[in-house]
Amino acid sequence: MPTWLLPENIADVLPSEARKIEELRRLMLDTFRTYGYEMVMPPMLEYVESLLAGAGQDTDSRTFKLIDAMSGRLLGLRADMTTQVARIDAHLLNRDSVTRLCYVGSVLHTQPSGLHATREPLQIGAEIYGHAGLEADAEIQELALACLALAGFAAPRLDLSHVGVLRALLEDDPAAGRDEQQLYGLLRSKDQPGLEQLSVGYKSATRAALLALPHLYGDVEVLARAREALPALPGITRALAELASLAEVAGAAIGRTQVAIDLADLRGYQYESGAMFALYVAGLPNAVARGGRYDHVGEAFGRARPATGFSLDLRELARLLPSAERKHSIRAPWGNAPALRAKIAELRKAGEVVIQSMPGHENVQDEFECDRALVLEQGNWILKNVG
Repeated sequence: MPTWLLPENIADVLPSEARKIEELRRLMLDTFRTYGYEMVMPPMLEYVESLLAGAGQDTDSRTFKLIDAMSGRLLGLRADMTTQVARIDAHLLNRDSVTRLCYVGSVLHTQPSGLHATREPLQIGAEIYGHAGLEADAEIQELALACLALAGFAAPRLDLSHVGVLRALLEDDPAAGRDEQQLYGLLRSKDQPGLEQLSVGYKSATRAALLALPHLYGDVEVLARAREALPALPGITRALAELASLAEVAGAAIGRTQVAIDLADLRGYQYESGAMFALYVAGLPNAVARGGRYDHVGEAFGRARPATGFSLDLRELARLLPSAERKHSIRAPWGNAPALRAKIAELRKAGEVVIQSMPGHENVQDEFECDRALVLEQGNWILKNVG
């Protein structure tokens, strides 16, 4: 096997792609800052007990594990940063007030999430801790949409869902509660025949509701149909009311964004605790960003706090964008003459890209186009346009 081959779904990022990713990263972090978010940097690996606390089976199966040569304990390479940030809030910061945190870093997956997906996403996200009201959910949705707008996606689709609907049904019907994991999988894949077969012994109201959930998808009018099709359990009534409020806020605040409801979209169900959302853009079949409320994750660290947040993969998002235009730059000769060095330093301080030509070599690069040259005329270094 050639020594330059990389593992499947692992790839180098070349200059033009890396530039797009880095520019998006800077724009988004600066935007988080304007909302008052503080940046944290969790470690790449932790003891699995901490890393997977409250994260659910999906995250466990996606996590690379290895033995620590120093302690002999099992370590995990993070597959998601959400629980790490929850640990920081609960155990290290230990604040009583509302806390806004953001982060960016690589995560690793044992399996790709899609056919052409990388196993090394570059995850960026933001979280709010300490406020249980829908105001926090609304801010997180707004921030996620602002991030997509920075990338040029002004008209994404926002899909809203809520884990409270399924949980209320399971709590009301012990037979259904025993099949929680199977129902979760069937609803997630919208497997109607599987639902019909599994729900034969359930309460009639529970069975009818479960069979209705995969069809409760569409615009906000779905909520009216859901109130008719689903039992009036307190948990369901509360969940539908929260979705109606978030849809109203989103519709009023985000312009051309299409708002939809999908009551069978349960990705994240295992650790989410309330309203969830997914964002879709043209050119990508899977959600480009996901978020939601996860109030109970902090319990594993001794301090549960209301929490909601979102994350997205910068590499996946950048892949959808057109190639970046080459940056205008200045070609300069190699030399140590004080006047030349001073002129180059002056131009770079002003934000110009100045590329010095190595003796005997031409500059070859994908990211820069030398449309000007620094030349010596009558003892002065001046800029000239080049054809």
